Amino acid sequence: MRILLEAAKHKPMLVGVDIDPLETRDAMASGVYSRVHTAPGDRIPERDGAFDFAFSNSVLEHIDPIEPVLAEVARVLRPGGTFVFTVPGSGFHACLSGPLLPWSDRQRYLDRIDRRCAHRRYWGEAQWRTAMEHQGMELLRAIPYLTASEVQRWETLSRFTAGLLYTIAGERLQPIEIQRALHLRRGGIRLPAWAAVLLAKSISIGVGEDSSGRFGCLLVEARRRR
Repeated sequence: MRILLEAAKHKPMLVGVDIDPLETRDAMASGVYSRVHTAPGDRIPERDGAFDFAFSNSVLEHIDPIEPVLAEVARVLRPGGTFVFTVPGSGFHACLSGPLLPWSDRQRYLDRIDRRCAHRRYWGEAQWRTAMEHQGMELLRAIPYLTASEVQRWETLSRFTAGLLYTIAGERLQPIEIQRALHLRRGGIRLPAWAAVLLAKSISIGVGEDSSGRFGCLLVEARRRR
């Protein structure tokens, strides 16, 4: 959120919501938010129509059931308010390169990715449009991002970090537990510049112009009806 605010050169009054008290503790300490609630997404302790916009970054794909959360977002938005969110899209699986061993079962590999990442859905634009309409919102646009090559770059890095830790732990760790174990929360690991350059080059091998037309994620903008 701090990166977005710096890019926008704008400082709105922000309210954070997360169900994890460790996350809300760190969010409040960041100085970005005026207040932070430790609460589930379907029970936000704010009045109706309180907000001009809501933003969710790679969260909705983890939540089940999703409908009560969308209804709550609509409730706290003012009429005409905007809801912007990012999620893995319907093409996410197709973008993955798959298991390292060619004889390994691809479906088992994809199922394991879903368990490790706690992904509950890979909706496309039409499904999100329907879900928004049911909660009194209209979908304005759905922009695909992360090409197949870029998704595979994430896959390579993830395979030897979170994926390895997940295997060692016997598939018991949740995504946020993996991130904390890798010190990716509260600022994360800072590599020396030379090491970061080498790592970036190694995981970017083969990543460049992608003409496949496949994308792994969606940036969605919706609006509460007036």
